[in-house]
Amino acid sequence: MTHTTDWHPGTLLELSGYYWKTCTLHAAVKLDIFTLIGNDILTAREIAQKTGWDDRGTTMLLDALAAMALLTRTASGYANTPAANRFLSKDSDQYIGYMILHHHHLADSWVRMDEAVTQGGPVREQSSISSDQWREAFLMGMFNNAMATAPDVAQSVDLSGCNRLLDMGGGPGTYAIHFCRANPDLTAVVFDLATTRPFAEKTIARFGLSDRIQFAEGDYTTGDVPLAQVFDAAWLSHVLHGEGPEKAAEIVTHAAKALVSGGQMLIHDFILTDTRDRPEFAALFSLNMLLGTESGQSYSESEIREMMTAAGLTNITLLDFTGPTQSRILKGMKS
Repeated sequence: MTHTTDWHPGTLLELSGYYWKTCTLHAAVKLDIFTLIGNDILTAREIAQKTGWDDRGTTMLLDALAAMALLTRTASGYANTPAANRFLSKDSDQYIGYMILHHHHLADSWVRMDEAVTQGGPVREQSSISSDQWREAFLMGMFNNAMATAPDVAQSVDLSGCNRLLDMGGGPGTYAIHFCRANPDLTAVVFDLATTRPFAEKTIARFGLSDRIQFAEGDYTTGDVPLAQVFDAAWLSHVLHGEGPEKAAEIVTHAAKALVSGGQMLIHDFILTDTRDRPEFAALFSLNMLLGTESGQSYSESEIREMMTAAGLTNITLLDFTGPTQSRILKGMKS
């Protein structure tokens, strides 16, 4: 992201046209160019012949990717850079292309931000959001992001003495998996919509934790929390920003009710400072919620603290953790 404060026509036009780079990356991931090249060196003609793409368009895209240092170009052809092989090839276990595709699916609504601002409501087309392709990119993108963050989170959060964790809105259970791996005595329940169960159970089994992590079906926005009053810890990762203030506060209250006395709640989200203009990613993510939800937003630290206090939590602290996209964690204890 651009962090300069030295604004002049050059830097402003660079920012204005940055979507050229974004769209180039999106097209390359959508066409799966980096997986196609793999560890080979291929000419534009060879790639075009393999795929049936136009020679001219293929050459221009490859040259642009080389100019962006995502590919290298030699007399023999084009090759992936180490970073492209690591993060943009499906053959890598660190592939982040699904999240890039999710960003691609959001792009149309960002172009219409002026409409969302003036009408105060979402402009994202629901038909595209419900498609199988969008859902795959979203779920796999969330999984890949969490896989990159969860190991550090598990080391930053002290769950010693906790025996049972509620992963509220936990999706595929990535955080529950890493919390259990870091805490051998911990068991967990991943609570989310029924549509998430197959992916979650497959992921949990892949890590050999089916005997310690259960999946419970339900809607965390309604208060239908499973096994109330039996959890030592509740983990709420990126669930508040999708809702308005009243519903977000209700979710915190529902989670608190599921905690035993002395249990802890951990809220992981894009948390704004109280001036609401920092960090940059959280402020921009709030706009993403404007484009796609009726009332979702990023919340400030003081707003989340108020929700936690109203839910009966005390000793609320901001943990010494910052994620790759500037996410933070607030911890509170149930008296």
